[in-house]
Amino acid sequence: MANTNPQFVLASASPRRLDLLASIGITPDCVDPADIDETPSKAELPARYAERMALEKCRAVTALHPDALVLAADTVVAAGRRILGKPGNDDEARAFLALLSGRRHRVMTAIALAIPGRDHPSTRLVTSSVRLMRLSHHDIDAYIATHEWQGKAGGYAIQGQAARVVAWMDGSYTAIVGLPVHEVAMLLKGAGYKGAGYKGSGHQFGSGE
Repeated sequence: MANTNPQFVLASASPRRLDLLASIGITPDCVDPADIDETPSKAELPARYAERMALEKCRAVTALHPDALVLAADTVVAAGRRILGKPGNDDEARAFLALLSGRRHRVMTAIALAIPGRDHPSTRLVTSSVRLMRLSHHDIDAYIATHEWQGKAGGYAIQGQAARVVAWMDGSYTAIVGLPVHEVAMLLKGAGYKGAGYKGSGHQFGSGE
């Protein structure tokens, strides 16, 4: 018999994604980060890379939790066709910020949700645009000193101290942070996840009831 109330597994160790889920009243039953090779393929475009990473993470964790709803995500910062991942050190973070200084770039977050009984995960890709102010060497050095860039795609966190240098954005703020909560909520609702309702109301999100 099919499980009518499967567990919900988040395939990410990101505290930001946990916080974003909590902001809409959703708490995973389990957090099990995927362990995969995240090296971009040669000439791979940013959108394709984000989608591939989300799918591969989802499938890797689904293999460990075959009867669960498994949500995976991947966020990519793109300067033109160049993928800016998580900087490995101060110098790389400084180079990323110098590249993004004063120019518009894209932030792409892909999500994949595996649903028990379905052969393929459901996916969404949300693309937003951001422009940082023109940064001086002092601005960049001061931000590097905060260490906030660590573990952040593109080397900055829009939800943190970098907010002061974001001159303009268009798209989904939560997707830029790391998880497009509207799209997640819609996928979970479509999957029949009972934890997708408003906390304390007894009503399913988007049910109109």
